[in-house]
Amino acid sequence: MVIRLLLSLAFVAGVLWFAARLAKKRGLGSSGGLVEVVAHQRMGRASTVNVLRIGDRVLVVGATEQQVTLLAELDGDALEASLADRAGAEAGEGTRPAVALPAAPGRVGGALAGSVLDRSAWSGLVGQLRERTVRR
Repeated sequence: MVIRLLLSLAFVAGVLWFAARLAKKRGLGSSGGLVEVVAHQRMGRASTVNVLRIGDRVLVVGATEQQVTLLAELDGDALEASLADRAGAEAGEGTRPAVALPAAPGRVGGALAGSVLDRSAWSGLVGQLRERTVRR
């Protein structure tokens, strides 16, 4: 029984190793391509805004199920500075929760705004989670 289990495990490992070599040979899963997705943000069920780096150009594109639209072209140096600032700000925060609560639109002030007790922030978080789990 144990020998049969070990042989089956060796067979599965061999198949996975062969599939990985085949994928690498065909260039699947490699990140060394010309197009790099710097960032993307979902805007709705089927729409996203993506920041792409293609060579030395940085493009902001909007994508839906039907089309892809160029929204803007950014300066590459400004983008690098912005990403460095963002990485520095995230590294400096040690006790921040893993899930950032979104600010509710239209509600700027208030004693609880931005805190864990802010009801509108939790409503926004629940809305985002619902959108991610909706079947299509």
